[in-house]
Amino acid sequence: MSSLAVPQTEPVAGSTPGTAQDRRPPLRRRIALIPTVTLLLGALYCLLPVAWVVIAATKSGRELFSTFTFLPGTGFAGNIRDLNAYRDGVYWQWMGNSALYAGLGALLSTCVSAISGYALATYRFRGRETLFNVLLAGVLMPPVILAVPQYLLLAKADLTDSYLSVLLPQILFPYGVYLARIYAAAAVPADVIEAGRMDGASEWRIFTRIALPMMIPGMVTVFLFQFVAIWNNFLLPYIMLSDDEKFPITLGLFTLLEQGANTPALYTLVITGALLAVLPLVALFLVIQRFWSLDLLSGAVKS
Repeated sequence: MSSLAVPQTEPVAGSTPGTAQDRRPPLRRRIALIPTVTLLLGALYCLLPVAWVVIAATKSGRELFSTFTFLPGTGFAGNIRDLNAYRDGVYWQWMGNSALYAGLGALLSTCVSAISGYALATYRFRGRETLFNVLLAGVLMPPVILAVPQYLLLAKADLTDSYLSVLLPQILFPYGVYLARIYAAAAVPADVIEAGRMDGASEWRIFTRIALPMMIPGMVTVFLFQFVAIWNNFLLPYIMLSDDEKFPITLGLFTLLEQGANTPALYTLVITGALLAVLPLVALFLVIQRFWSLDLLSGAVKS
């Protein structure tokens, strides 16, 4: 039987075989660890405030200012009771207002984005690219610039301090129209549209029965983006609304925080309310992510 001779490598000059210098990872491996370490530091930076809110919500007013920052307290149940009792449960009215603004606003905005994006991707008409460039300019424009003009327009229509004053400016979502156009151009084949026209289907039927089901995964993304943006919006309700019973949760917690300067006991209500206000967003993301995956898988199977 023949045997293969294994060549012996010579040790590097100046080093002793078996030492730590031989086992040290190469420079390329160390460089590859830099993105991982950076991501871990970024995750720590983002999660520390969340951890603080979760722990601070468990503390009573006395424990909040007298115990270690990341030491859990014993007052979470009491904070929930106090939050429910504050002004006969106005906090839950603020939550309901936010759900109305964000849910209805995101739904209407998604419908407008789907129709507009499909039209820009499918039809050829004069001024199409100009209109699309104007929409892109709207994407780059900060919302704070539009808040005061929107207030003046709605004041002329006598719609300020109403639910419509918060809903109407949110319906047109330039970034959603941009995403809808890009997704429609990639997901809706032109041959399918032409086949529908040859079969005698109307343009509206082609959109609702053929194109829209193909665009569902992209529209779920638009809905999620707009829902989160409206839920977290503070400036527009702050300018439009004066009746605190119509406040969303962001503006309601802001008023509580302002009162906490004179009544420190309200700080625990603000922290507990902030924690509860995050939970609907987490639940929505988990639910939508499930349908998101199903839509993508069903689209892959159909293709």
